[in-house]
Amino acid sequence: MIELRHIRKEFRVAKRGSGFGQAVKALFHKEYETIHALQDVSFTIGDGEMVGYIGPNGAGKSSTIKIMSGILTPDGGTCRINGRVPWKERTAHVREIGVVFGQRSQLWWDVPAADSFDLIRDIYRIEDDAYRRTLARLTELLDLGELLKTPVRQLSLGQRMRCEIAASLLHSPKILFLDEPTIGLDAVSKIAVRDFIRAINRENGTTVILTTHDMQDIEALTERVLLIGRGRILLDGSLSDLKARHSTRRTIRVAYEGDRLPPFEQMKILKDRDGHAEITIDTAVLPVQEAISLLAAKTELRDLSVSEETVEELVVSLYQEFAI
Repeated sequence: MIELRHIRKEFRVAKRGSGFGQAVKALFHKEYETIHALQDVSFTIGDGEMVGYIGPNGAGKSSTIKIMSGILTPDGGTCRINGRVPWKERTAHVREIGVVFGQRSQLWWDVPAADSFDLIRDIYRIEDDAYRRTLARLTELLDLGELLKTPVRQLSLGQRMRCEIAASLLHSPKILFLDEPTIGLDAVSKIAVRDFIRAINRENGTTVILTTHDMQDIEALTERVLLIGRGRILLDGSLSDLKARHSTRRTIRVAYEGDRLPPFEQMKILKDRDGHAEITIDTAVLPVQEAISLLAAKTELRDLSVSEETVEELVVSLYQEFAI
């Protein structure tokens, strides 16, 4: 189990203006700014959960992951993961976690990925039989094959990310931290990685914490979402609950007889041309059924479809609501 209580983290950052004069001034008198990365972060994640950890750039997502993985020590609060304090019991802790940072690599650049995997085996002291079984399974599920024999520098970004995910799972961790794991992947690779993450969660009960700006990853993989902004947890709930509570906008697309729709109260016409229109409504003000009835009373409809806000639109509206 993962339990964070009132975690705080601050960074002191040097500031100076541009130009030679400012550089000389900074040699004798440095100015600093205190960044409050995390101010009061508290949440609990149970064994086997898949949780999406979302927020804008600079919200504190990566700082939280680094504290949970033992890389950073917080300035206040408590964090216990499987009964351990990550930064105090790092050796025992890292044996039970896997971490993938989309912008970082744990693979040696100039040698084949298989050599890096062998090094990771030795670092974690994985038994040979267990290592061979795990590697064979990862190779099959992530379609690594010939990639293992190729120097990492010659792999595409998508190929390297699949190897990075495999490297983080060689020691069969109980918890997997994924920070932008599908960054730069094509559609086929993204689907393969998502299927793989679901498989290890289902089969091994691996706890997965996913931070990403790709809301399709969040929708495809997670049941629960944590929204962080300005260093605080702003929302904690299931994606379906968030949609029900915060997404009341619907888009109605119609094909009708005629050239232009008449104006409607409580409906906003976004596009209207040559018998095709796109309209938005707020279901808290005007239910979909009433909107359709109003349209049908004013024009002859040939076709009609109704769609909800996308997850990306929902998250943008949440950012606007909380001013983050």
